[in-house]
Amino acid sequence: AIKNKINASPFPIVHLATHGQFSSDPEKTLIYAWQEKIRVKELDNILRSRGKTIRGPIELLVLSACETAQGDERATLGLAGVALRARARSTVASLWKVSDSSTARFMKDFYQELNKKNTTKAEALREVQIKFLQDSYDQHPYYWAAFILSGKWL
Repeated sequence: AIKNKINASPFPIVHLATHGQFSSDPEKTLIYAWQEKIRVKELDNILRSRGKTIRGPIELLVLSACETAQGDERATLGLAGVALRARARSTVASLWKVSDSSTARFMKDFYQELNKKNTTKAEALREVQIKFLQDSYDQHPYYWAAFILSGKWL
């Protein structure tokens, strides 16, 4: 179901706001998509198949879930690294468990920044991190420092 939706999407950005888990064991590494578990091999296949469509590879995959950039010695960058190896051009993912409410605000602001003319992914991420840093409620690094950009940052 999700493979068809990603392949049919005309948009270069795919945003997955979900739950996930990373493990050294690929069979235990997965993301949850509604009632469906997407294991790492399936995620790899989904992303690679998107690259073979007329739409081309995903320009930006946002993994808005806990610890999606956390890896180990066998798989650096966790699920984000899997996505990059599967030819997503770039990923935004988190290094630790994140707050649902602050992450929702963070992502809304990230996309507003990204939508500005001539703004790169790296600049958009930086601007929203600065905004959170200056906010009295969200200034603690827990709320804004978890998210990293990997891959093509332009």
